[in-house]
Amino acid sequence: MKVVALVSGGKDSCYAMMKSIHYGHEIVALANLMPVDDSVDELDSYMFQTVGHQIIINYAECMGLPLFRRRIQGSSRHLELGYKTTQGDEVEDMYILLREVKRQIPSITAVCSGAIASDYQRLRVESVCSRLGLVSLAYLWKQDQSLLLNEMIANGIVAITVKVAAMGLDPAKHLGKELAMLNAYLHKLKEAYGINVCGEGGEYETLTLDCPLFSNARIVLDKYQIVMHSSDSIAPVGVLHPLAFHLENKVDTQSLKTVDKIHESCTQTVGPVFEVHDSLERLEATCCWLQDSCNGLREDLTIVLRKIESQLEGFGFGWENVLYIHLYIDDMDKFSEANETYVKFITHEKCPFGVPSRSTVEMPLVEMDFSRAYMEVLVSNNKDKKVLHVQSISCWAPSCIGPYSQATLHEGVLLMAGQLGLDPPTMNLCSGGPGVEHEQALKNSEAIAKSFNCSISTSAIGFVIYCSKKVSSLDRLDIEKKQETILRQMKISDLQEGKKFKALEPITLYVLVPDLPKRAFVEVKPILYVEDGADAAIETITEKTRSKTSCYWGFKQENWHDSCIQKCVIPGRICAIILSITSELAAKICSDSLPADYVNDNGQHSLPKAHMEQLSKFCIYLLDKAIKDNNFAWEDIMSLRFYIPVSLQMSVELIQPMFSNALFELSEMNQRKVKSYEEPIFNIVPVIGAGRSASSMDNVVTCELLAHKS
Repeated sequence: MKVVALVSGGKDSCYAMMKSIHYGHEIVALANLMPVDDSVDELDSYMFQTVGHQIIINYAECMGLPLFRRRIQGSSRHLELGYKTTQGDEVEDMYILLREVKRQIPSITAVCSGAIASDYQRLRVESVCSRLGLVSLAYLWKQDQSLLLNEMIANGIVAITVKVAAMGLDPAKHLGKELAMLNAYLHKLKEAYGINVCGEGGEYETLTLDCPLFSNARIVLDKYQIVMHSSDSIAPVGVLHPLAFHLENKVDTQSLKTVDKIHESCTQTVGPVFEVHDSLERLEATCCWLQDSCNGLREDLTIVLRKIESQLEGFGFGWENVLYIHLYIDDMDKFSEANETYVKFITHEKCPFGVPSRSTVEMPLVEMDFSRAYMEVLVSNNKDKKVLHVQSISCWAPSCIGPYSQATLHEGVLLMAGQLGLDPPTMNLCSGGPGVEHEQALKNSEAIAKSFNCSISTSAIGFVIYCSKKVSSLDRLDIEKKQETILRQMKISDLQEGKKFKALEPITLYVLVPDLPKRAFVEVKPILYVEDGADAAIETITEKTRSKTSCYWGFKQENWHDSCIQKCVIPGRICAIILSITSELAAKICSDSLPADYVNDNGQHSLPKAHMEQLSKFCIYLLDKAIKDNNFAWEDIMSLRFYIPVSLQMSVELIQPMFSNALFELSEMNQRKVKSYEEPIFNIVPVIGAGRSASSMDNVVTCELLAHKS
């Protein structure tokens, strides 16, 4: 992508440019925000570094790139973490600046910045990028600061301190010193006082005088003065005010191996400098209409979204109440169509507390008489949730560019978006086949989990692993082995680091699907339990004292019933169940033997309606028993899915009433309340196959249940 780099003059923004080039992007312009008054060194800004702004104008010459600058008119007015467009806020100056850059260089599609740990800054850059249709690149995000500082120095970033404001840093001693000289001392201060060695807590600021991207010249600071802002005896604050400097031409070009990309669209020896002033934003009218799609995906998804929106309104809710969305479509070739339709309904403005997380897969919908789009939403009657939504491309984890987040935490349950085996900085699928993709997907999941101070190896309740039908049976077996091995290695690594934890043993469901986004082989969807600080008895239930067994529909407790169920239970908190009915178990459950043509010549199941009714009742019977055995109730259920293979050749109109009737009959016989609305409390999900093992995804029926006590 062609990139405009937000530069403050500091080490981070310069190294962010180097990382962007490393990952194949092309820097074509620079953008900088500066004070209105040239004599002022520092503004009271939460967003922008301005110390050393007098020297930034020379970056255009040093790099041979156009530099766009704007004087900051606004202030930090919108102080909440998430940003909404606010007149008079300094973020609007950044918007005006980048809008002008894009107007003059229309080929620009991305912005790179040096955000490392500040959500406040990252979210504001992402907000502006979203409004301008640009991609945010933040390759330093969430990187280990000690490693990052060493990396910057080793890769030729020559930067000096221009502000110090921390215990152990003395303006008289430490201002104007190169980072390479201060590196060891900064790490000593980290050990002694816990400072951020990259200065992310405001401990210090830097000015880059030279780096491999300065192909024409380096900056030499000839004279400066120290200006004290605070003479505090513990943590004095001082800034460096440059008085004289000059450029020193480089005889031998020192650059990155890929630095020639910088000059592909800019051949000037000295880059021009533009000052961006206020201008009226041109309003463009956008026309949209619904084409006659003959019930295409776009039309079907629009109808589904309108119906859900209406249902939410009927309960007094809105999209802000939605925690998670499963989006099923019938053709992954139309993924972009689905997204275009989705974003018309689910927006940041409608979800001020954070957009819901999402998983998208292709399912054989039409084969079971579904529409071409099918959505399942998880709704909460309160808006108390913590949402992680990083839109910037970084080395941390795959970005979510659009109105869906990486993860949503609600009342201790962490719902993570489906993770593909994407290499975060390039956003390309890892090469090497299904096993490599699966391993990367788990690494991405772990990076997200760590943002919530947990791990998929110890906090996961369960995993749903979607496998594309392109994956061979041998590769599926490899995926299953890697799932166990990688989680075990993560646990061992944590133990070696001296971490103490209560480990869950997660349950795993494998689902075979026609296709996945980006034609991926694997998509991993973890669900985690994040402790709230209170001690919780965490255990995986294999055996438990059984409640008094009730007999419904003639079913009685038998020893083999336990083989149908996987459970992960946190007493009084969480009950997760996967119930698997294989063809062998289906034959046991049905009172009379299955017909000879149960499996036809094509290997497909052809199950009589009466047998499917029997299986639906057995599933409800066994789920009811498992719920009661662990002191949960139907009212505690967050989600319940029945995965049905299309090989059964049964429509949703036939299957859904079977499970609805079974729930109704249970309620009548049990004289206990089972949630009953006009819409069922469960979802029928058509699949190619599903099972507890990747090598045998051939269940006749698979149930996935998650119950949660508030």
